[in-house]
Amino acid sequence: MNDHILGLLPDEIEKRLYTIGEKRFRKNQVLNWIYNNHEIDFYKMSTLSQSLREKLSTKFENFLPEIIKVDISRDGTKKFLLSLVDDNRIEMVLIPNKEKNTLCISSQVGCARNCGFCATASMGLIRNLEVYEILSQVFLAIKELKEKKLTNIVFMGMGEPLDNLKNVIKAVRILQDKQCFSFSSRRIIISTCGIIPKLKELADNGLKIKLAVSLNSAIQEKREQLMPVCKKYPLTELKNALLDFRKKTAFHITFEYVMIKDFNIGQEDTKALLKFLGDISCKLNVIKWNEVSSMPFKSPSEAEVAEFIHGMENSSFAVTYRKSRGWDINAACGQLAGNY
Repeated sequence: MNDHILGLLPDEIEKRLYTIGEKRFRKNQVLNWIYNNHEIDFYKMSTLSQSLREKLSTKFENFLPEIIKVDISRDGTKKFLLSLVDDNRIEMVLIPNKEKNTLCISSQVGCARNCGFCATASMGLIRNLEVYEILSQVFLAIKELKEKKLTNIVFMGMGEPLDNLKNVIKAVRILQDKQCFSFSSRRIIISTCGIIPKLKELADNGLKIKLAVSLNSAIQEKREQLMPVCKKYPLTELKNALLDFRKKTAFHITFEYVMIKDFNIGQEDTKALLKFLGDISCKLNVIKWNEVSSMPFKSPSEAEVAEFIHGMENSSFAVTYRKSRGWDINAACGQLAGNY
């Protein structure tokens, strides 16, 4: 199969055009059609010669995932079920909030990390997404929004992004390239469960990116119950890796904390959190667990949430209570499972 046009950086496209006898400036015309006019069908690029359009169609792939189903939440959130070229399915979620439009994208089909509160874990890992498959989600979302602007991208959909780090890094480079999607580094977040070797690789890569860490407990034994990755990469080692990461980035680290009733919102949990996060330049997002029928956990009440947050009112880091979006269509955090 030829290289997919969405999976290539501008200089890669230029080199391939040169090999088929085209002038280098043709690259700018092609990129303008794709990223400014949002047209990926080569034959509809009307300012290009017929011969060039035919060359493009034989040199590059340009198909997009098929949108199988769209679910719309009462809060306006949209969940898209996409079919890939090999008939595997992934989900992406588009979340509107006033002038902001955030896209939650997947990086894998399924996930190998088996977190106990996440529906994607039930799939296991099927495969990594290719660069073009990651970016196709962004391209489809932009076309869906039409005149509205896609403002934020979060790698918080299906999969563990750091387990597909090579493709995720290239996808982010294309997202940030001025000739491509031209997203600010402040508008892209990569979320991870804490794969320490990959965190170090990402830190040393020089990529400007915001990092979010799915923490969910600062007590080793509890985090192991929720997240088996913690057995291999314990909290003490994770913290050292994050302190090192923070030295190499201009951005605060965001910690995500899923609140589970009668499990991780007691006084001992608050105390452990304050100790773990106290010397890290960070912020903490707390969110109620979004119930999945096949799992034994329960969401806390609003009173229990308030008490948990109150226990951290004198913390050195900001604490934000993030309300779930799209929970009624199974589009909220931890609910994506590629169902159809």
